[in-house]
Amino acid sequence: MNARMEYHALAIGKIPATVNVSRFRGAGGVDELHFIVRPTAPGRIEDQLDAVERAYRQALEQMGLKGPTARLRRFFCSDLPNQTAALEAQPFANPQQPGDSCAVSWIGQPPMPPVKVALWAYHLSDPAAAASHHWSTGLVSPGTTSTDQQTRQVFENYNQWLQSRGMTLAEHVIRTWLFVPNVDTHYQQMVTARREFFAAHGLTADTHYIASTGVDGKPSDLAARVVLDAYAIAEVRPEQIRYLAALDHLCPTQHYSVTFERATAVAWRDRAQIFISGTASIDAAGQIVHPGNVARQLDRTLENVEMLLQQAGATLADMGVFLVYIRDAGDHELVWNEMRARFGHAPIEVIVAPVCRPGWLVEVEGQATVPVSNPQLPAL
Repeated sequence: MNARMEYHALAIGKIPATVNVSRFRGAGGVDELHFIVRPTAPGRIEDQLDAVERAYRQALEQMGLKGPTARLRRFFCSDLPNQTAALEAQPFANPQQPGDSCAVSWIGQPPMPPVKVALWAYHLSDPAAAASHHWSTGLVSPGTTSTDQQTRQVFENYNQWLQSRGMTLAEHVIRTWLFVPNVDTHYQQMVTARREFFAAHGLTADTHYIASTGVDGKPSDLAARVVLDAYAIAEVRPEQIRYLAALDHLCPTQHYSVTFERATAVAWRDRAQIFISGTASIDAAGQIVHPGNVARQLDRTLENVEMLLQQAGATLADMGVFLVYIRDAGDHELVWNEMRARFGHAPIEVIVAPVCRPGWLVEVEGQATVPVSNPQLPAL
């Protein structure tokens, strides 16, 4: 019960990259780690990917990880359509790499120059967990021009995939990400289609929704208007899942016609994992707090995240990774410096990706882990 999150900034010699790592050491012997790897030198995408790959491999060695422990690798890309060939040429970045059990996600969400590509990697040191933990990435349906139709088809295809493995949206999906190019224009169509699809599959205000982030993101296929990444657990029990709210700080999402949980906690024998949805500077009435002031919006956003974490016995110090979305690239330095000042060596990535309301200048999501003792629950 004494384990808490560790943060490390790794020394990786002359490789032009930085690596920040979080590690949760479970009482049952399973480690959980998040890596953020960023190149530091300007150059071609091929050169930066090479630096990321070498730094990542060295980081795995330093952290003592062996075997197939990677669960998800997401690459944040500055110009994805023109970078696809370089990503495909790197085995650790290629979602079709034979024999690699890790899900690989690409999304056009620019890190700040000189970075063309940054990596978030999630590892779990128990290889057995791969059998029931399912990360799905890059799900698109570009066959139609309508955002509404593409959203419905993406969810229909994913739902069929779940059913083929004995799972359902309502019972087994823990987390989703919906990346919407030109989010200011297309977000509402996605929201409406998702709400209607969810209602047809038992996800309503009277039941529950799914933790989620809906944010601007460019796909490699320019015809795609919606990209879905998702995480599902095949053998999760209902008593393991809690849906978190902090109603004195944030209104229920359905109050402004969107359908996702603010956060979801999943309990295991020695830990609880908390999945924080994209969270912005909002109050209990659903109004934007501190319009036009990104610094104060960041403060309120982090306060909201902490209130959600408290519902599961966690604090901001238990966050394993922070993903921070900003609307204006000019705010990067301010936001980056504030996050580093508050969270030290934690894995943090700040990327340019407008969120669903133009007035929200910054949004934060991430994942936390805290120690618990539930001898009656599965190990992981």
